Amino acid sequence: MRVLHVNKFLYRRGGAEGYLLDVAELQRAAGDEVAYFGMTHPENDAPTPYARHFPPLVELEPAPRGLRPRTAAAARMIWSGASRRGLARVLDEFRPDVVHLHNIYHQLSPSVLAAARVARVPCVMTLHDYKLACPSYQMLDRGAVCDACVTGGPLRAARRRCKDGSLGASSLLAVESWLHRATRAYGPVQAFVSPSRFLADVMRRAGVFPDRMHVVRHFVDVAQTEVKSTAGGSVVFAGRLSAEKGVDVLIDALAQLPPEVHLDVAGDGPARDALTDLAGRRAPGRVRFHGRLDKARLHELIRSAAVAAVPSRWNENQPMAVLEAFACGVPVVTTDLGGLPELVTPGTDGEVVPADDPGALAAALHRTLADPHRAHRLGLAGRARVEREFSPRAHLERLREVYATATRRAGVPA
Repeated sequence: MRVLHVNKFLYRRGGAEGYLLDVAELQRAAGDEVAYFGMTHPENDAPTPYARHFPPLVELEPAPRGLRPRTAAAARMIWSGASRRGLARVLDEFRPDVVHLHNIYHQLSPSVLAAARVARVPCVMTLHDYKLACPSYQMLDRGAVCDACVTGGPLRAARRRCKDGSLGASSLLAVESWLHRATRAYGPVQAFVSPSRFLADVMRRAGVFPDRMHVVRHFVDVAQTEVKSTAGGSVVFAGRLSAEKGVDVLIDALAQLPPEVHLDVAGDGPARDALTDLAGRRAPGRVRFHGRLDKARLHELIRSAAVAAVPSRWNENQPMAVLEAFACGVPVVTTDLGGLPELVTPGTDGEVVPADDPGALAAALHRTLADPHRAHRLGLAGRARVEREFSPRAHLERLREVYATATRRAGVPA
């Protein structure tokens, strides 16, 4: 099978990109031919044979300065002619059996789907966030969990100014989402993949093609992941350093733990400077920021810990941070939002606490750290669970079923 993966970034920027690159490698190992389409970016993984057809780089965080660049960026969010033309050329040259889309919003736009529809190539889209139900992706309104747009429609985002409190930014996202819904811009997607039951339910409530929604959990290749062999260690966090990830709550929790407990932070993002400053004030000398790590170094860091913390204050979908910690044999303390409770069973492989509660997070971490041998048993239970329920083979088989469903819906001969 020939699979074309489409995502705006083609390097390990976050969970979506990590999944894309891992599943593509899994498909190659199974004998599939895989190619990529995305946005031009200096950090894109090489080689990318079709890079000459990629649309040009545009930075949206922060927004471009000046009226003309801002207008051009806004127009590209709604419809990108460069993305449509580029994908059309790649489809003509690579001739895939299926196009597997991931995060295409803004930098690529659903214009790429128009190219696939003309070429009569089946489309499958993995949903890594809530964009199709929430214009600002995260179901957050200035930091607070919110589902107003899920049932009330995308224009509520403008009224609530939920994008950074800005009327202009919120209105742009609201109009973008409204136009895409009104024109059924995502209609060419024959099958949507949701990694969690929670996200699938959000899409159902929002009316996002519920008859095309398939729950397919992510996978972890435990055969390629060493398991923690000894008890002990401190706390580790792995993920993007942004407000919704709750790392500030974790630092506040760390300050309530004994002084010998330290925190290792793997990842980067817009909140890094603020978090570094907070750590210096709240837990001086106890937080180490490692930046973005490759998978081998990340797993080595996770294995050195007694517990992994996932202190998110937003409705996480199915974060790889939990599954990778389990694969390394490390238990997880996480919050009760989104798809997280689907992954962690309290007392079996970790703990679940209320979001935005440093005291509850500190108490759960302390219970885990206080008994290193129990923590080790919890971690091994997590490892056993991913071996049973999140195997690469089962994921690939389920994904092939979804591809076949999309092919039938598209009316294309298998």
